[in-house]
Amino acid sequence: MLHATPILTNLIEPDPLKTRSFNDAAEAVTAIEEIYDRSIQFLSNHFVQYQNGKKPEGHYRAYYPELSITTSTYSQIDTRLSFGHVPEPGTYATTLTQPDLFRNYLLQQITLLLENHNVPVSVGVSDIPMPLHFAVNEGHQSSGAVPDEFDRPLRDIFDVPDLRTTNDDIVNGDAEFEVDGIRPLAPFTAQRIDYSLARLSHYTATAPEHFQNHILFTNYQFYVDEFIRYGLEHINSGNGEYTSLVSPGNEVTTDGSDTIREPAKMPQMPAYHLTRPDGSGITLVNIGVGPSNAKTATDHIAVLRPHAWLMLGHCAGLRGRQNLGDFVLAHAYVREDHVLDADLPVWVPVPPLAEIQIALEQAVAEVTNLSGYGLKRIMRTGTVATIDNRNWELREHSGPVQRLSQSRAIALDMESATIAANGFRFRVPYGTLLCVSDKPLHGELKLAGMASDFYKTQVSRHLLIGIRAMEHLRDMPLERLHSRKLRSFDETAFL
Repeated sequence: MLHATPILTNLIEPDPLKTRSFNDAAEAVTAIEEIYDRSIQFLSNHFVQYQNGKKPEGHYRAYYPELSITTSTYSQIDTRLSFGHVPEPGTYATTLTQPDLFRNYLLQQITLLLENHNVPVSVGVSDIPMPLHFAVNEGHQSSGAVPDEFDRPLRDIFDVPDLRTTNDDIVNGDAEFEVDGIRPLAPFTAQRIDYSLARLSHYTATAPEHFQNHILFTNYQFYVDEFIRYGLEHINSGNGEYTSLVSPGNEVTTDGSDTIREPAKMPQMPAYHLTRPDGSGITLVNIGVGPSNAKTATDHIAVLRPHAWLMLGHCAGLRGRQNLGDFVLAHAYVREDHVLDADLPVWVPVPPLAEIQIALEQAVAEVTNLSGYGLKRIMRTGTVATIDNRNWELREHSGPVQRLSQSRAIALDMESATIAANGFRFRVPYGTLLCVSDKPLHGELKLAGMASDFYKTQVSRHLLIGIRAMEHLRDMPLERLHSRKLRSFDETAFL
């Protein structure tokens, strides 16, 4: 929730602004933008003066904008909607950041609030300071270095990030109400969003504005290569479905090119974006191997409020009758990744989402030209286990293998349950379609030549299935895609 900050002596702030009420979402967003830009300009100007050698006159502080709504009645709403309304009478508020990036999202969420509650929303200045680090981010970067003759810590002159408003207490269900009873309106605070957007640029080497609403995760470069080939083919086709392919380094490729430019030094988790003008395209992130990377990527992408994310990767087949190249559609997960235990206990079930499952199965049928009982020859639906030990098969088999058998797991990997669990935690629709690449329990390991042939014949089909599934989900109304299964008893109004 919102935390007031300690009062400092010799505090220098922008002139105060009155809180205003709005019955129009566009007008409210414009007011949010005005407050945000005013704070950015205030901090940036004083930081430039500091860089140029001007001695600070005090502690410079500006604040994030705040959106709030107060309702005194229980509203009659469409009970099928999982978002867009507050649960009961009271005051709800959230701090906001980068409204230019989130403009469409804010318009949608505020419009639903106004329609469902028939009371105005209020826009004003919060009591949460904007850290200098986020005011002079990539979009507002100043030149020059902090002068050496000023030996005071930067936090004496400007505010720095405050972990009290940067953590996940709201989405984790741990948020405490303020003494005035104000409750959260959105799942993330402004500082939490700014922190993740900065991390996202660092890990993926692409700016947040390039991310699309539909996210594919993979753990192999083969999928990246195929995604680039697919993207270039489609933007060169002239059909207008996708308009550009953005690669690490914010390199934007449009029609007329058969290659992309990439940085000499790749980031830890490179992202590629097949864009559409309304943001409904597809982003592919190569998260590499392991649950830690899977958590890191989804922790930060979640603040962009994507419409869905899917894991496309390879797995160990655990059943003797599975063949290399078979698909596994996860409908349950065994979680031994351990990276989310403190945020989402392992006793919490991570349910399959019907909309995602149907889209994936439909995509498999379309790409393979199989259906019904024939589809069972190449795809199994079942439990996927995710483990944090890459060499699990080297352990004494009464441990992990026994648990795998008891759980009825049919496949094992190192990322899928983490991505699904974080989707559940962050209220982002999730799904998993894996491809069996080896069967270690049955002595079928990939040899170098076999692996090369396998990747050549199967990666293209697997990726195309993921893309087709996302295109089916793109055509689905948002209020239907965002299942009520992802929402808790006392949920934020914002998606």
